[in-house]
Amino acid sequence: MLTGPTRRSVLTAGLAAGTSLLGLTGCATGGTAKPVRSLAPGSAAPLTGTVTVWSWDVAAQAMKRLAPVFQQQHPGTTVQVVDIGYDSAYDKITVGLQAGTGLPDLLTVEGSRLPSYLGSFPAGFFDLTALAGRYRAQYAPAAWGTVTDPQGRVRGLPWDIGPCGLFYRSDLFRQAGIDPAAIATWDDYVKAGVRLKAATGQKLLVLDSVQDSTLGMLLQQQGQSLFAGGGKVAVDTPQAVRALTLLKTLSDQGLVDYEKGWDGLVTATKTGRAATAPTAAWWSGTLTGEMPELKGKFDVLPLPAFEPGGVRTSNQGGSTLAVTAQSKNPQLAWAFAEFMLAEVANQVSMLKNEGLFPAYLPALADPFVDAPQEYYGGRPAFRVFADLAKSIPPVEQTKDGAKAGDIMDSTVSGVLLRGQDPAKALASAAQQIATATGRTVLGA
Repeated sequence: MLTGPTRRSVLTAGLAAGTSLLGLTGCATGGTAKPVRSLAPGSAAPLTGTVTVWSWDVAAQAMKRLAPVFQQQHPGTTVQVVDIGYDSAYDKITVGLQAGTGLPDLLTVEGSRLPSYLGSFPAGFFDLTALAGRYRAQYAPAAWGTVTDPQGRVRGLPWDIGPCGLFYRSDLFRQAGIDPAAIATWDDYVKAGVRLKAATGQKLLVLDSVQDSTLGMLLQQQGQSLFAGGGKVAVDTPQAVRALTLLKTLSDQGLVDYEKGWDGLVTATKTGRAATAPTAAWWSGTLTGEMPELKGKFDVLPLPAFEPGGVRTSNQGGSTLAVTAQSKNPQLAWAFAEFMLAEVANQVSMLKNEGLFPAYLPALADPFVDAPQEYYGGRPAFRVFADLAKSIPPVEQTKDGAKAGDIMDSTVSGVLLRGQDPAKALASAAQQIATATGRTVLGA
């Protein structure tokens, strides 16, 4: 049974959560340019020594659980895993990068944040291309994009991903006479929501009224982030207008239950006020862990497409392991990262025990992924996400994702809660982001 996702998983889902990276530019030491250090294959001598890893929550738990196995395979090595807690993790990491000292050998960094660090502190992490490059085809393309810098260098290994699908209350769908297999597009989804509300009185989904995550999911489904075309601002594109118009339509139809934060989402789902959740695979852990009484009442589909035959997934969440340039034992740090993230047995173990959905594609062929899940009435729910993982569209990330995300949170709220026109609001947001970042607007 999967464990519930932690705050780490939840906060990853935002468009680009604000971080202490806001406003940072240049390199790690007072703007003095430093060369990027590269890590090449080491000698054939046995690995020795100690490495320290910073992480948090279930990611730290997984490494603490598996570190003894690594140490048994490599006598004379020690892996020290330090749970630094999510709340202060990025403050600590940023301070260490700025100072050029104080960081461990290996860092957990969320995939949505690593591009910001690589942009602000390009010399802060080892170039792992010579060691990790051979794994490229074995990882979900969208996840691989998060560890690749603008120069094409590999700066870490992907860990987990959040392939998105549509979780739905099968009992409420039956009550309303809705055939889930008929929901192929978002238009179908809206129509099903109207029918469901009329038959059951329940809303269709929950949206956060303060920090939205759904628009980013809908953008990536269409192959776009907040930036495109080489770092240009891309929030007033046809794809963005289509995504925000969909959310406004759902709201205008009275199908949205607005809640603030994670607790509101869980409570609304637990009490049946929202019949669906278009979100990532890690939501399964919350359902099984916090709502065991709803066993047998949930199922999962691919996301509805924007048009027939279109892409039916996206991504929310995911993390990486990166070797810091401050490491005193980078070969050992790389070996532990490779052990954790490029071995099928370990990736499957983390899916079973910590609910971390593998970015490493060979792990998705493991029989466990096809095993019946009691919570879903004996259906192999994980297979849905495994099949979707390969088709997650890769999107462009920049170091200014946090700045853009803050502006977009306000924009989405203005459209959904104050009735602003999506196209006009997004055009305004594009100009605000361009001003804040010094970037140009795509198509301008």
